[in-house]
Amino acid sequence: MYVIRIVLLSSIYFPLFRHDGIMIITTVAYPRAALIGNPSDGYHGKTIAFVFSNYRARVRLYETPELEILPSRRDYCRFASLDAMCEDIGIYGYYGGIRLLKAAGKKFNEYCRNRKIKLPKRNFTIVYDSDIPNRLGLAGSSAIITASVRAICRFYRVSIPPEEMANLVLATERDELGIPAGLQDRVAQAFNVPVYMDFDAEHMRRHGYGRYTPMEIPDDLRLFVAYRTDLAEGSEVLHSRLRDDFEAGKPEVIAAMKEWAELTEKLRRALEKRDFNVIPELLNRNFDLRCEVCSEAVSAKNRRMVELARSTGASAKFTGSGGAIIGTYRDEEMFRMLVRRLGEHGIEVIKPRIVRSGGRS
Repeated sequence: MYVIRIVLLSSIYFPLFRHDGIMIITTVAYPRAALIGNPSDGYHGKTIAFVFSNYRARVRLYETPELEILPSRRDYCRFASLDAMCEDIGIYGYYGGIRLLKAAGKKFNEYCRNRKIKLPKRNFTIVYDSDIPNRLGLAGSSAIITASVRAICRFYRVSIPPEEMANLVLATERDELGIPAGLQDRVAQAFNVPVYMDFDAEHMRRHGYGRYTPMEIPDDLRLFVAYRTDLAEGSEVLHSRLRDDFEAGKPEVIAAMKEWAELTEKLRRALEKRDFNVIPELLNRNFDLRCEVCSEAVSAKNRRMVELARSTGASAKFTGSGGAIIGTYRDEEMFRMLVRRLGEHGIEVIKPRIVRSGGRS
């Protein structure tokens, strides 16, 4: 017999399933959409981002005699044909999700050791699944890691502040797995609400993290998210090239970082004043500026996706580093036009359900 109990922790739900005395902890994390300012988060810029619950990464964990990581769909190595294998590689890449869970566990253990947190001698089995469109600039890998750390924290009864959680997840990807990335994805997922982020260099040097301010994104701001169903790209190429140019002090890149921060401030004020009319221009400029300084990292398919959205009268920019876009639309007629026109090119369009209630690990 199964007994189901729901525990509420600052609006992040951890269902606890009991079967034969075994407690199964379930945690989730959501995809991230960068509303403005990206990709300046890795370069002491400013951004606004949120997570949305249309998709999710889920982790389940339960106590066992030995520590075991179970494979998920993207870890399978048996295919119907060579074509099926190639299709799988196109969606998930060459590496599955088990490495994410291993790296998350390692960084969590280091976090506890560095803070003299003594963990009880207990082991667990952990498994993940995710329906977040993969490698499309929606922070799907970060969501898996965030959900994993949340589950492990719950298991060992360790509390990690969201600022430190974001750093831990970033270190998991960047230091353990060698994935170039900025902080904003992990901040939005750790706070679980829309967040204004200021990655001021001096503040980060002193505190180890930026200035993060939860904020409101009004319900009546008409946002859409769209992503290609035939394209999967990592962010490594963009961030590697941008990092080289930034550290070399390339004038146009330095100027772009300053402008991205200014666009973020303008959009923040517009949201506070509910001046939605200026927002489309700010979003469009965010993408156009990216094309000016990172043109070689913007693929023809990605550029075409933005152009198709804008051809309906909507605004459009990347949600991350490519593969998915975010923008505003005027009314339901324009949204239907977006769905129809982008759908003709294999592009899915959704209205993001913004997560607004927050929660800690």
